[in-house]
Amino acid sequence: MVTGWRRYDADPGIAAWARAALPLAIEALHNSEEPRRCGGTWDVGLDLLPNEPDGSVGGVAFPWEALGLPPQPLHRAQLSTVYPGYPQPSDEETEAAHRFRLTRDSAHLDGLLAVGDDRRRMVKEPHGWILGLPLNDCSPDAAPLVVWEGSPEILRKALRTAFGDTPPETWGDADLTEIYAAARRRIFESCARVELPARPGEATLLHRLSLHGVAPWAADATAPAEGRIIAYFRPLMPSVQDWIEAP
Repeated sequence: MVTGWRRYDADPGIAAWARAALPLAIEALHNSEEPRRCGGTWDVGLDLLPNEPDGSVGGVAFPWEALGLPPQPLHRAQLSTVYPGYPQPSDEETEAAHRFRLTRDSAHLDGLLAVGDDRRRMVKEPHGWILGLPLNDCSPDAAPLVVWEGSPEILRKALRTAFGDTPPETWGDADLTEIYAAARRRIFESCARVELPARPGEATLLHRLSLHGVAPWAADATAPAEGRIIAYFRPLMPSVQDWIEAP
Protein backbone atom coordinates (compact mmCIF):
# COMPACT_ATOMS: atom_id res chain seq x y z
CA MET A 1 0.00 0.00 0.00
CA VAL A 2 2.10 2.88 -1.30
CA THR A 3 -0.66 5.32 -0.38
CA GLY A 4 -1.06 3.78 3.09
CA TRP A 5 -4.67 2.69 2.65
CA ARG A 6 -6.95 0.36 0.72
CA ARG A 7 -10.72 0.48 0.29
CA TYR A 8 -12.72 -2.73 -0.21
CA ASP A 9 -15.86 -2.50 -2.32
CA ALA A 10 -19.10 -3.98 -1.06
CA ASP A 11 -18.83 -7.73 -0.47
CA PRO A 12 -21.56 -10.14 0.70
CA GLY A 13 -19.32 -11.69 3.36
CA ILE A 14 -18.33 -8.32 4.83
CA ALA A 15 -21.96 -7.18 4.70
CA ALA A 16 -23.17 -10.31 6.53
CA TRP A 17 -20.59 -9.77 9.27
CA ALA A 18 -21.61 -6.11 9.68
CA ARG A 19 -25.31 -7.04 9.92
CA ALA A 20 -24.58 -9.58 12.64
CA ALA A 21 -22.32 -7.18 14.53
CA LEU A 22 -24.61 -4.13 14.55
CA PRO A 23 -27.23 -5.18 17.13
CA LEU A 24 -24.52 -6.55 19.43
CA ALA A 25 -22.57 -3.32 19.03
CA ILE A 26 -25.60 -1.17 19.90
CA GLU A 27 -26.27 -3.29 22.97
CA ALA A 28 -22.63 -3.16 24.08
CA LEU A 29 -22.50 0.63 23.68
CA HIS A 30 -25.76 0.99 25.61
CA ASN A 31 -24.41 -1.10 28.49
CA SER A 32 -20.96 0.49 28.53
CA GLU A 33 -20.03 2.43 31.65
CA GLU A 34 -17.24 4.35 29.93
CA PRO A 35 -18.09 8.06 29.65
CA ARG A 36 -18.30 9.62 26.24
CA ARG A 37 -15.53 12.01 25.30
CA CYS A 38 -15.42 15.30 23.39
CA GLY A 39 -18.43 16.76 25.14
CA GLY A 40 -20.49 13.60 24.72
CA THR A 41 -19.90 13.26 20.97
CA TRP A 42 -17.50 10.28 20.91
CA ASP A 43 -17.71 6.80 22.39
CA VAL A 44 -14.21 5.28 22.23
CA GLY A 45 -15.62 1.75 22.55
CA LEU A 46 -12.33 -0.07 23.19
CA ASP A 47 -12.62 -3.90 23.22
CA LEU A 48 -16.40 -3.59 23.27
CA LEU A 49 -17.68 -5.86 20.47
CA PRO A 50 -18.24 -9.43 21.77
CA ASN A 51 -16.65 -11.13 18.77
CA GLU A 52 -14.86 -14.47 19.09
CA PRO A 53 -11.06 -14.76 18.81
CA ASP A 54 -11.50 -15.95 15.21
CA GLY A 55 -13.36 -12.72 14.44
CA SER A 56 -16.78 -14.30 14.10
CA VAL A 57 -19.72 -12.50 15.65
CA GLY A 58 -23.28 -13.66 16.22
CA GLY A 59 -22.44 -16.95 14.53
CA VAL A 60 -21.28 -15.22 11.32
CA ALA A 61 -17.71 -15.91 10.18
CA PHE A 62 -15.19 -13.12 9.86
CA PRO A 63 -14.64 -12.28 6.13
CA TRP A 64 -10.94 -13.17 5.98
CA GLU A 65 -11.11 -14.35 2.37
CA ALA A 66 -12.87 -11.21 1.12
CA LEU A 67 -10.28 -9.07 2.87
CA GLY A 68 -7.31 -11.05 1.61
CA LEU A 69 -5.81 -11.20 5.10
CA PRO A 70 -4.32 -14.29 6.75
CA PRO A 71 -6.54 -15.55 9.59
CA GLN A 72 -5.14 -14.80 13.03
CA PRO A 73 -6.44 -14.35 16.57
CA LEU A 74 -8.31 -11.09 17.02
CA HIS A 75 -9.05 -8.94 20.06
CA ARG A 76 -12.56 -7.69 20.76
CA ALA A 77 -13.13 -4.90 18.25
CA GLN A 78 -13.18 -1.26 19.17
CA LEU A 79 -16.58 0.33 18.46
CA SER A 80 -15.59 3.87 17.59
CA THR A 81 -18.91 5.72 17.68
CA VAL A 82 -19.34 9.37 16.78
CA TYR A 83 -22.42 11.54 17.30
CA PRO A 84 -23.68 14.80 15.77
CA GLY A 85 -21.61 17.83 16.71
CA TYR A 86 -18.29 16.00 17.06
CA PRO A 87 -15.98 17.29 18.41
CA GLN A 88 -17.18 19.45 21.28
CA PRO A 89 -14.91 21.01 23.92
CA SER A 90 -14.51 18.99 27.10
CA ASP A 91 -12.80 19.14 30.46
CA GLU A 92 -10.60 16.14 29.73
CA GLU A 93 -8.59 17.80 26.97
CA THR A 94 -6.91 21.16 26.48
CA GLU A 95 -8.10 23.91 24.19
CA ALA A 96 -5.12 23.16 21.93
CA ALA A 97 -6.10 19.48 21.71
CA HIS A 98 -9.67 20.42 20.82
CA ARG A 99 -8.44 22.82 18.14
CA PHE A 100 -6.24 20.02 16.74
CA ARG A 101 -9.35 17.84 16.41
CA LEU A 102 -11.10 20.60 14.48
CA THR A 103 -8.26 21.62 12.19
CA ARG A 104 -6.15 18.44 11.88
CA ASP A 105 -8.69 15.67 12.54
CA SER A 106 -6.75 14.71 15.69
CA ALA A 107 -4.18 13.09 13.37
CA HIS A 108 -2.20 10.34 15.08
CA LEU A 109 -0.16 7.19 14.65
CA ASP A 110 -1.69 4.14 16.32
CA GLY A 111 0.59 2.31 18.73
CA LEU A 112 2.46 5.46 19.71
CA LEU A 113 1.14 6.22 23.19
CA ALA A 114 1.52 9.21 25.52
CA VAL A 115 3.39 7.83 28.55
CA GLY A 116 3.78 9.34 32.01
CA ASP A 117 2.85 12.72 33.43
CA ASP A 118 4.87 14.40 30.67
CA ARG A 119 3.03 12.36 28.02
CA ARG A 120 6.16 11.37 26.13
CA ARG A 121 5.45 9.42 22.94
CA MET A 122 6.62 5.79 22.93
CA VAL A 123 5.73 2.70 20.90
CA LYS A 124 3.77 0.53 23.32
CA GLU A 125 1.25 -1.15 21.00
CA PRO A 126 2.90 -2.21 17.70
CA HIS A 127 -0.16 -3.06 15.61
CA GLY A 128 0.11 -5.09 12.42
CA TRP A 129 -2.63 -3.27 10.51
CA ILE A 130 -5.76 -1.19 11.11
CA LEU A 131 -9.03 -2.50 9.69
CA GLY A 132 -12.23 -0.48 9.81
CA LEU A 133 -15.59 -2.15 9.24
CA PRO A 134 -18.59 0.24 9.13
CA LEU A 135 -21.62 -1.18 10.90
CA ASN A 136 -24.36 1.27 9.91
CA ASP A 137 -25.26 3.51 7.01
CA CYS A 138 -24.42 7.21 7.40
CA SER A 139 -23.85 10.15 5.10
CA PRO A 140 -20.24 10.45 3.84
CA ASP A 141 -19.68 13.61 5.90
CA ALA A 142 -20.64 12.00 9.24
CA ALA A 143 -17.12 12.18 10.76
CA PRO A 144 -15.36 9.92 8.24
CA LEU A 145 -11.96 8.34 8.71
CA VAL A 146 -9.15 10.52 7.34
CA VAL A 147 -5.70 9.41 6.15
CA TRP A 148 -2.64 11.19 4.79
CA GLU A 149 -1.44 9.46 1.65
CA GLY A 150 2.21 8.46 1.64
CA SER A 151 2.63 9.05 5.37
CA PRO A 152 3.88 5.52 6.28
CA GLU A 153 7.29 5.90 4.68
CA ILE A 154 7.84 9.37 6.15
CA LEU A 155 7.07 8.04 9.61
CA ARG A 156 9.08 4.86 9.10
CA LYS A 157 12.18 6.82 8.09
CA ALA A 158 11.83 9.32 10.93
CA LEU A 159 11.30 6.71 13.65
CA ARG A 160 14.03 4.41 12.34
CA THR A 161 16.42 7.35 12.47
CA ALA A 162 15.33 8.08 16.03
CA PHE A 163 16.16 4.54 17.14
CA GLY A 164 19.65 4.82 15.63
CA ASP A 165 22.02 2.04 16.64
CA THR A 166 20.26 1.21 19.90
CA PRO A 167 19.30 -2.45 20.50
CA PRO A 168 15.85 -3.25 19.01
CA GLU A 169 14.65 -4.64 22.34
CA THR A 170 14.90 -1.09 23.77
CA TRP A 171 12.92 0.64 21.02
CA GLY A 172 9.65 0.45 22.93
CA ASP A 173 11.12 2.72 25.62
CA ALA A 174 12.58 5.35 23.26
CA ASP A 175 11.21 8.88 23.59
CA LEU A 176 9.92 9.76 20.11
CA THR A 177 8.00 12.90 21.02
CA GLU A 178 9.96 15.52 19.12
CA ILE A 179 10.85 13.48 16.04
CA TYR A 180 7.24 12.32 15.71
CA ALA A 181 5.95 15.90 15.92
CA ALA A 182 8.43 16.99 13.25
CA ALA A 183 7.47 14.09 10.96
CA ARG A 184 3.79 14.89 11.40
CA ARG A 185 4.43 18.49 10.35
CA ARG A 186 6.21 17.25 7.20
CA ILE A 187 3.26 15.01 6.43
CA PHE A 188 0.79 17.89 6.75
CA GLU A 189 2.94 19.91 4.35
CA SER A 190 3.60 17.24 1.74
CA CYS A 191 0.90 14.53 1.85
CA ALA A 192 -2.64 14.65 0.53
CA ARG A 193 -5.39 14.47 3.15
CA VAL A 194 -8.04 11.94 2.03
CA GLU A 195 -11.43 11.32 3.60
CA LEU A 196 -12.49 7.65 3.54
CA PRO A 197 -16.23 7.31 4.18
CA ALA A 198 -17.55 3.78 3.85
CA ARG A 199 -20.83 1.91 4.12
CA PRO A 200 -21.72 -1.47 5.67
CA GLY A 201 -20.38 -4.23 3.43
CA GLU A 202 -17.30 -2.18 2.61
CA ALA A 203 -14.07 -1.96 4.59
CA THR A 204 -10.96 0.18 4.90
CA LEU A 205 -7.47 -1.16 5.61
CA LEU A 206 -4.73 1.21 6.77
CA HIS A 207 -1.02 0.53 6.81
CA ARG A 208 0.06 0.39 10.45
CA LEU A 209 2.31 3.47 10.01
CA SER A 210 -0.35 5.65 8.38
CA LEU A 211 -1.10 9.00 9.95
CA HIS A 212 -4.87 9.11 10.29
CA GLY A 213 -7.71 10.70 12.20
CA VAL A 214 -11.43 11.52 12.22
CA ALA A 215 -12.98 14.49 10.43
CA PRO A 216 -15.43 16.75 12.30
CA TRP A 217 -19.13 15.99 11.92
CA ALA A 218 -20.49 18.18 9.12
CA ALA A 219 -23.45 20.44 9.85
CA ASP A 220 -25.78 18.55 7.49
CA ALA A 221 -24.45 15.02 8.16
CA THR A 222 -26.92 12.26 8.91
CA ALA A 223 -26.71 8.98 10.82
CA PRO A 224 -29.01 6.59 12.68
CA ALA A 225 -29.92 7.32 16.29
CA GLU A 226 -27.05 5.12 17.55
CA GLY A 227 -24.47 7.36 15.86
CA ARG A 228 -21.82 6.48 13.29
CA ILE A 229 -20.31 3.13 14.34
CA ILE A 230 -17.11 1.62 12.91
CA ALA A 231 -15.60 -1.58 14.29
CA TYR A 232 -11.80 -1.46 14.32
CA PHE A 233 -9.32 -4.32 14.58
CA ARG A 234 -5.60 -3.77 15.27
CA PRO A 235 -3.84 -7.11 15.95
CA LEU A 236 -0.49 -6.74 17.70
CA MET A 237 2.88 -7.59 16.13
CA PRO A 238 5.59 -9.51 18.04
CA SER A 239 7.96 -6.55 18.42
CA VAL A 240 8.58 -2.87 17.73
CA GLN A 241 11.33 -3.93 15.32
CA ASP A 242 8.78 -5.86 13.23
CA TRP A 243 6.46 -2.86 13.39
CA ILE A 244 9.14 -0.60 11.91
CA GLU A 245 10.88 -2.92 9.45
CA ALA A 246 8.17 -5.18 7.98
CA PRO A 247 6.68 -4.10 4.62
